[in-house]
Amino acid sequence: MRALGRLPLDEQLAALRTVLSRNDVLLEVLRRTAALGLPGWYVTAGCLFQTVWNVVTDRPPQAGIKDYDVFYFDDGDLTWAAEDAVIRAGREAFAGLPAEVEIRNEARVHLWYEEKFGVPCAPHTSTEAAIDSFAATTCCLGVRLEPDGRWRVYAPHGLSDVFGLVVRPNPVLAPRAVYEAKTARWREQWPELTVLEWPAGR
Repeated sequence: MRALGRLPLDEQLAALRTVLSRNDVLLEVLRRTAALGLPGWYVTAGCLFQTVWNVVTDRPPQAGIKDYDVFYFDDGDLTWAAEDAVIRAGREAFAGLPAEVEIRNEARVHLWYEEKFGVPCAPHTSTEAAIDSFAATTCCLGVRLEPDGRWRVYAPHGLSDVFGLVVRPNPVLAPRAVYEAKTARWREQWPELTVLEWPAGR
């Protein structure tokens, strides 16, 4: 299965959909999120690349997945009340799923990021820009369902590392400690991973 990372990109995209479709919870999260009609939304992060890791390593597709992240982007109202209303609507939409779904407005990240992670974050300009800032390039992946049923895949660093079980640092925002904490946790669940070191001086 790791050989999928050496396929041409169009074939990797087809393989990604096939692999992700083995996670029934993920498919239901995609369907229910699409029905919410959130602006610029993606299902993103661990639930995607960890599903791939599970399938590539012959584990159950949902093994070790902590939660399912849904990002959207609404810079027209940056209040917590507006985001909380979406979160509460999502709680109803995802009721009954055997997983936690976390919804966040990426237009608001700069308001709380420094307090949580110790470094400032400039306002994101889109959901894609938020995905670009993940601590590892391997994590920079988002999927959504378009109204016509097509899958929209955002993968600014490609898919070869995802299929190849390579975790590569992305030192553009998140500090080194975040990367190292995440990769230590992932190695416990997926010891087959190749984790590259944080670059010196960053």
